[in-house]
Amino acid sequence: MTPKLCVVIPAYNASKTVQKVITDAMKHCPDVIVADDGSDDDTFVIAERAGARCIRIDRNRGKGNALKKLFATAMERGYDAVISIDADGQHAPDEIPLFIDAHLKHPDHIIVGSRMGAKNKIPRARLNSMKIANFYSSLASNQFLEDTQCGFRLYPLSQISALNLTSERYVTETEILIKTGDSGGCITFVNISTIYGSNGSHFRAVHDFSAITSYIIIYLHIKWLIEGISERPDTYFPDNITDRICRNKHLYSLLQVITVFTGLPFTVLFLLEYLFLSPFMNNFASVRRLGYGYLRIAAATFMLPVTLVVMLINNLFKTLGFEANLIDRFIQRFYPELK
Repeated sequence: MTPKLCVVIPAYNASKTVQKVITDAMKHCPDVIVADDGSDDDTFVIAERAGARCIRIDRNRGKGNALKKLFATAMERGYDAVISIDADGQHAPDEIPLFIDAHLKHPDHIIVGSRMGAKNKIPRARLNSMKIANFYSSLASNQFLEDTQCGFRLYPLSQISALNLTSERYVTETEILIKTGDSGGCITFVNISTIYGSNGSHFRAVHDFSAITSYIIIYLHIKWLIEGISERPDTYFPDNITDRICRNKHLYSLLQVITVFTGLPFTVLFLLEYLFLSPFMNNFASVRRLGYGYLRIAAATFMLPVTLVVMLINNLFKTLGFEANLIDRFIQRFYPELK
């Protein structure tokens, strides 16, 4: 049976680009739904004129909220899956068939676009941050993730409905991958074009990357507290302790601060569990599944502050006009692709 698909587009102040994105997407999928995330330009009007169904969000609440609104609308309209694409023109709608083909082969998988086939087109600082995010997200999701930051994806709505999404803004896309993988689901990647246009992105490099990183750290701490004394690799289920913590915004904000100080002590605790309990039980089963011992993960985590300092030094050299790729060695050594 042919699945019922639609394209969903979270859009914020995208009046310059959204019409072309919609028009090009409709060549491959006639049903397009746009969530206008509190834009103060003509995004909503232009999207409607281009033929999309539009949702108006009263104020800018972030990409995660827009995606959740789009998922809910698509479910109400009886769609089986949605293809998400950004409104800023940094994805090529003509590559939508790649996602549809992959979905037909793997109907239960989340399909994600990977830009890793053309790494040279990604700004170096962004690429290095992506590699670290990919490393820890892969650990949290029990499988290798090529590109965790790409918003060009196909989501089976049956998978989305099985998750309790508690995060906001850009964290939501990482949350979906982690919870899907950590509940036994699969994520498949398709190679797409790497496009960095002049229209820019609303992704805030420091703020949003920090939010994603803190979410992953909190998730891994809870996951490995469970895995350290059990033999099951998949620890996520809806309304588990992670969901309850993240749903309480004050508690979650407090934990974000606390993890700055507890990250390394927790790493030592997990390392001791790995070394002294592993002869008696198959603990840290997800780490073993990836073939990457916790001793090496501990080394990577202890080197993370050093890596961040080297990143800053590298950026300083670049600002002064010197080309220095000091950080590349650290990334390759401590944060490899967990295939």
